[in-house]
Amino acid sequence: MDARGIIQSVRDGRGLGEDAANWFARGLADGSVTDAQAGAFAMAVLLKGIGMDGRVALTKAMRDSGQVLNWDLPGPVIDKHSTGGVGDSVSLLLAPALAACGVYVPMISGRGLGHTGGTLDKMEAIPGYTALPGIDALRKVVAEVGCAIVGATGEIAPADKRLYGIRDISGTVESIDLITASILSKKLAAGLEGLVLDVKVGSGAFMARPEDARALAQSLVATANGAGCKTTALITDMNQPLGHSAGNALEVIEVMETLTGTQVNEALWDVTAALGGEALVLAGIAEDADDGAARIDEVLGSGRAAEVFGKMVAALGGPSDFVERYPDRLPSAPVTRAVPAPRAGHVCRIDTRALGEAVVHLGGGRLVDTDRINPSVGLCEMAMLGEEMERGEPLALIHAANDAAAAQAEAAVLAAFELSDGPCEEPPLIHERIGVEDAQR
Repeated sequence: MDARGIIQSVRDGRGLGEDAANWFARGLADGSVTDAQAGAFAMAVLLKGIGMDGRVALTKAMRDSGQVLNWDLPGPVIDKHSTGGVGDSVSLLLAPALAACGVYVPMISGRGLGHTGGTLDKMEAIPGYTALPGIDALRKVVAEVGCAIVGATGEIAPADKRLYGIRDISGTVESIDLITASILSKKLAAGLEGLVLDVKVGSGAFMARPEDARALAQSLVATANGAGCKTTALITDMNQPLGHSAGNALEVIEVMETLTGTQVNEALWDVTAALGGEALVLAGIAEDADDGAARIDEVLGSGRAAEVFGKMVAALGGPSDFVERYPDRLPSAPVTRAVPAPRAGHVCRIDTRALGEAVVHLGGGRLVDTDRINPSVGLCEMAMLGEEMERGEPLALIHAANDAAAAQAEAAVLAAFELSDGPCEEPPLIHERIGVEDAQR
């Protein structure tokens, strides 16, 4: 068995068997599969697919390419994953909220992918925060604090870590097969008892069409449950940024404002509560999703989730006074520029992907895998769908490293917003729930 034969088999539509998946995952982990072969494999999977059996085989193979964790904790081990969006910082709210409810959350997250922001990149905007602490530190922080937002080190699903980066630079991010295996290999390696998924749909999602988002949610739920991990999914809207900010430090600020109650983003809060409600049902703590959401509301509103977040940041090397001093602790960009609305009207359409790309080109994401992220840049105070604007009123505020970058971003932001004379209908935050019974249809 060799890489070329496996790639040819997938390319010719013959699928991916268990032995081939195990061989290729080992090769990704130990380096015997080259970057070129990994890219060719990813492209073959994107174009031809590997089916449900292939997804399960690849997921398990990548899970088993490294250490699989076992936990001995006094409460359930649950996690959440988002398929990626713009201005989506739910993970930073949900992990401490779940921990405050008695759930243990080893949240193994990823970096920015394509036009979407990465949870790890956001956390690394916090000075001193160690996003790759290793297994022993992960165990310690989860046991003591209740949650830890970290990356997959070489010890956890190393095959996925390699393939994840290659997908970003090879134009294969959108493959349902690869997304399923990537997400679930890390989650299953973390030893979870339950998983809630946030599958995005709309102009800023990898799955822009509802039917594609539903197919991905069904794939994830069916594969995870088939592997023994109780899983449900919510399909949530990404026809506009979820938060008013996009960019690493700017999103952390928005999270801290919400956690501390100084300026609450209601959409961000509501999606967090909905996902948290599902997670608490899986954990056996809540009677139903409404009960679970109410519990999340309580820990967010009382400040208990903010307290847990502060403990997590300190335990992973960040400032011990971060919750109290976050505006002083986060980096800020030297150039800010408002983007004035060219006319009066209502915001009727937002090209959310274009806003995400604008943040990437400002330096808030990666065009190639060797790029270093500037955590201070991005967009904030973004207008939302249905909002009525006066001529000259800001559509967004740009944070940039220099004037040239700000000017380029301004043009991109102007092109991303469409205004109409009359009011526009706002999309729902949550489009659909996918449980195991829905995934098997």
